[in-house]
Parts: sequence; C-alpha cells; structure tokens
Amino acid sequence: MKKNGYFFNAAVLTATSLVLRAAGMVFRVVVAGKIGAEGMGLHQLIFTVYQLFITAATAGLSVAATRLVTEELAAGRPGTVDSALGRCLALGVGLGTLAGLAQFAFAAPISRWWLGDMRAAVSLRILAPSLPFMAAAAALRGYFLARRRAGPNAVAQLFEQALRIALVLFLLEKALPLGIEASCAAVVAGNTASEAASCLLMALWARRDLAQARQGALRRRVEAAGRRLAEIMLPVAGGRVMSSALRTAENVMVPACLAAACASRAEALEQYGALKGMAMPVVFFPFSLLGTLATLLTPEITEAHLTGNGPLLRRLTGRVITITSLMAILLGGLVTLLAYPLGEILYHSREIGLYLRVLGPLMPFMYLESMVDGILKGMNEQLATFRYGVWDSALRIGLIALLVPRLGMAGFLGVMVFSNLLTSSLNFRRLLTAAGMRLRLWKWIAGPVVCVAGCCAAAQKWVYPLVESSGTAVQLAAMAGAVCAGYGALLLALGLLRPSDLKTSLRAGRGK
Repeated sequence: MKKNGYFFNAAVLTATSLVLRAAGMVFRVVVAGKIGAEGMGLHQLIFTVYQLFITAATAGLSVAATRLVTEELAAGRPGTVDSALGRCLALGVGLGTLAGLAQFAFAAPISRWWLGDMRAAVSLRILAPSLPFMAAAAALRGYFLARRRAGPNAVAQLFEQALRIALVLFLLEKALPLGIEASCAAVVAGNTASEAASCLLMALWARRDLAQARQGALRRRVEAAGRRLAEIMLPVAGGRVMSSALRTAENVMVPACLAAACASRAEALEQYGALKGMAMPVVFFPFSLLGTLATLLTPEITEAHLTGNGPLLRRLTGRVITITSLMAILLGGLVTLLAYPLGEILYHSREIGLYLRVLGPLMPFMYLESMVDGILKGMNEQLATFRYGVWDSALRIGLIALLVPRLGMAGFLGVMVFSNLLTSSLNFRRLLTAAGMRLRLWKWIAGPVVCVAGCCAAAQKWVYPLVESSGTAVQLAAMAGAVCAGYGALLLALGLLRPSDLKTSLRAGRGK
C-alpha cells in the first residue's frame, strides 16, 4: 500500500505540475503581450532579487519539517506532531518576517544601486509581505510530504495559480495606462495576494489533518526541536543562499552589461526580458514530462545506493539516462526546427525565434543536468553538485563581465552555451564515476542525435512544402507529428529504445 500510495502521490504531483506549467506558460504569453519585452525585463530583474530573499526565508525549511515530522511519527510519538509543526511554522514566520522587513527597507537602495532602475522599488515593497506566508507554506508542504499526502499541496498550488492569474489580469487593466512601473506592481500584487491565500488554505487543511496524525494521542512537546532543526537546515540553507546570491549577482549584471553594449537601458531590458522572461520558459516547459521519471525513480536509486545494490543502481540509473536523453534530444530537435514558428505563434516575434534556435540544441544538456543533479543528491553527492554550481556561477560572472559589454546578447548566449556544456559534463562524469558506469556514447547521445537530425531534415524537405501555405499552428502540428513518428520508428529499428525500458521504469515506480 505504501508503494501504491507513493505512486499515486507522484502521479498527482506530476499532473499538477503539467497543469501549472501549461497555465503559467499561457499566462506569461498574455502578460508579455500586455507589458512588452521591456516590462518583462524589469519583471525578471525584480524577481531575481525577490528570489534571493525567498531563499533566505525558506531554504531548508520544507526539508526540515518533513524530517522532523517523519522522525516523530516513525518513533511512535504522534502526540508531538502538533509541536513539531508548530516549531517549524514559528521558525518560518520568523525568518519570513525578517526577510520581508529587509526587502521592504532596502527596496529603494537595491533598486537604485544594484538594479539601476528605481521603477523596481514599488514592486519589491509589494512583494515583501508575501515572504512570511511563503516560509509558512514551505513548512506546511514539508508536513504534508511527511504525511505522504499530495492532495493539499496540489490543490493549494492550483488555487494559488488560478487566483494569481485572475488578480493580475484584473489589476493589469487598471495599471497599463500608468506605464511599466505600475504594470509590474500590478503583476506582483497578484503574486503577494495569491501566496497569502494559498498559505491560509494549507493551514486550514493542516489543522484538520493534525487530528488524524495524532491518532488520539495526547499532545506533547517535541524534544530538542531547535537543535534538530538547526542540524537539518544550516547545511542546506548555507549552500542555497550562496548559490542564490551568485545567481542574483549574475542576473543583475546581464542587463547592465547589455546596456553598455547597446547604449540603451530600455533596449537592454527588452533583450533581457525576451530571453529570460519569454524564451527560457518555452525551453523548460516540456521538462514536466521528464519530471515524472525523476519523481518515480530517484527514491529507488537512493535505496539501491544505501543498500549497496550496485547492479540495481546501475540498471536504474541507466534507465533514467536513456529515457532522459532520448526525450530531451527529441525536444531539443523540435524546438530548433520550429523555433521561428514558435516565436511567431507565441509572441509574434522573430527575436524570440532566434533565441529558441540557439537554445534548442542546449535542451538535452539542460534536461540531463537537472535529472543527474537529482540523482547525485539521492546518492549523497550533493557537495559535488554544489561545488560545480559555485564554479559555474563564478565563471559565468567573469565571462559576462568580459564578453557581454563588448558583444552584447551574442556574448551572453555564448556564455550560456559554454556554461551548460561545462556543468552538464561535470555532473554527468561524476554520476558515471559514483555509480560505476561507463559512457554509452551511441545509445545515449550519438544515435538519438543522428535520428532526430535525419527526421528534422526530412520534415523540412518533404513535409514543410505540403503545409507551407497553411497557418502557423498547422505547420507546427504537421512538422512535430512527422518528426516524432519518424524518430520513434528509427529508435525502435536501431534498438536504441525498447518497450522494456518504459515498462521497467514504471514497475520501479510502483515498487513491483
């Protein structure tokens, strides 16, 4: 029952992720159409700073709540669950309040001296009250994970997204005539309100669930909660805050360096917003499909590692790499082939199409790195991934400062290409070493690349002329359908994909 419940929870979370990503993608397209590329650039800058404060408020909190509650339940102390959750919530609200006060107090100096755009100050102040709610929600999510209940988290996220979309679209209509500053403020106001409402919904759900968790036991105080929370949170929080600070510094540098290259702050924000706020979400949207595999198989890989079952560890890891590379290479090929039609149909922009054409070939590396990172952490290799991340961030900052002021967006795209190739290679090499595996170049990389390249070339030569006079949507559907069908047939014919790969992956997720 435990395994079946786990599989059901994974399915719920995956379906929720797909719905949220789809709704978020459509919502982003609508907002971008209203506030433009410059507005999206300013919005991305605001959220870059906001993300740093979120990390300071929430880093390690969800993990700590999960561990603390799980330990109490596993030790047969259900009466202490209320106290355990209460301590996590108190800590979260305290950290969130401190982070919120700091963001509110320093909104103007950050906007002036760091972001170089005073229009960000109002939005940063509006976002500040959301931080206590976000921290409390992180603790509540950890509690529900410990209880193996996916429903509350899924419903809260869906409710939050629906409320955010409704509020932002309503407020934007009022704010658009007032300019970009007011428009960004409207967007973040919807975010703050929805975060607060979602947190309150989860709190009401948790209050009802706690009675079941106690199983009739008398309430008791959890022992050594402060020390245990510190032991769990400090190592996680330290690494995440450092990584977030480096990413924030990098993201703040890019518009400033672009402005030096094109001699226009507005144009720099437009380019930055088009890439980070419009093209990148398209690139990462399909990752939800692969997130299912990670959710199902990573715990099995962790168990195989902990029990020292080397053959099972290598077999499961090989399955993950195989499915990830096959799907990621297909998706990368499709985005590369259909970059300009996608840019046109989503944003009515050839510039977005150009960015997608550059980023498409990087998608396999991005996706594989994300999957490998999760597996490595499951194998207790998080220090290696953290070390690679710090090296990458430091190197990116140096290259951005050196290249972007001279080459503009071309320089930044070059940095992105180099960075993704480097980090994915380092993480992948570490995984092969830790799992005791050898690189299967043909099956994992060369074979799928040859197949997708051939299918894309054939579709461009024979399918496109048939639908050239049709609408963009018809072109996208026909070309994508032809490439997918041909790719699947070639994989099966060459033995690069066997039905047993998928069946074994699903059986592992079910625990069979």
